[in-house]
Amino acid sequence: MAQQRTCIITGSASGIGAATAALLRERGQRVIGVDLHDAEIVVDLSTHAGRAELVDRAAELSDGSVDAVIANAGLSSESTATVAVNYFGALATLEGLRPLLAASSAPRAVLTASMAALFPPDEELLEACLAHDEPAAVHRASELLDTGAGSAIYGTTKRALVRWVRRNAAAEEWAGAGIPLNAIAPGVIRTPMTSGLTATAEAERALLEMVPMPLNGIAEAATVASLLDYLTSAENSHLCGQIVYIDGGSDVVMRGDSVW
Repeated sequence: MAQQRTCIITGSASGIGAATAALLRERGQRVIGVDLHDAEIVVDLSTHAGRAELVDRAAELSDGSVDAVIANAGLSSESTATVAVNYFGALATLEGLRPLLAASSAPRAVLTASMAALFPPDEELLEACLAHDEPAAVHRASELLDTGAGSAIYGTTKRALVRWVRRNAAAEEWAGAGIPLNAIAPGVIRTPMTSGLTATAEAERALLEMVPMPLNGIAEAATVASLLDYLTSAENSHLCGQIVYIDGGSDVVMRGDSVW
C-alpha cells in the first residue's frame, strides 16, 4: 500500500479545490483544506494576516511536514481582491509553506492558473505583480475598474502566475530542493465560479466562441482533480515549470505552432 501523503489545498470548499480534496481523500491521502468557510483552515488570503495565519495553522495541523501544496484559491470577479488572492495570495501560500515541504521525501507544488493567461494582459498590472509590489498592483487594478477595463484583471493575474512559475521553478529553492513546481491552466470548468456564464445553452455557446474547447467542450472539476492528483504524486519527479493546459484545446486553437 502506498504511503499516505499530506496535501494542503487552498480554495478547497468548492469547484476544483473541492473535487481535488474529495479525490485525494478517496485515495487515502490526508488533505488539509483552506478556504473562507468549510475548511480545516479558515482564512482570507486577500489579507496579510490571513496568509500568516495559513502558515501558522498549516505547520500546527501537519506537525511540520507537508508532501504537497496546491495553491488553487482564486477569484474571477472584477475587483482588487482578485489581484490580492489570485497572485499575491497564491505566492504567499507557496513560499510560506515551502519550509513544510522540506521534510517530505517527495515534495510537490502546483498552482492553478488559467487559459485566460493567453489573453492580452494589462502590462502595468502585470509588471506590478511580477515586481511583488502589491500596493502598486492593487492601485492599478483600481484604475482599470475606474476606466471600465476591469475585465483585464483576472487574465493578467493568471499571466503573472505562469510567468512566476517559469522564472522560479528551476531555482535553488524549488528544483534545487527537489520540489517540482508546476501550474495547471484550465479552460472553462463547471464550478460555482462559472455558473453565471454557463446558465443557458446560448450563454455556453457565446462563452465557447471566446474560449474554444473543441475536445469535449466544458469540463467537470473532477477532470482537473485527476491531473492535480498526478502532479502532486511521488511519481511526478521531473515535470519542472510546466503550465499544463487542461482546456479542451483552447491553447492549440489560439496559439497554433507556438511552443510558449
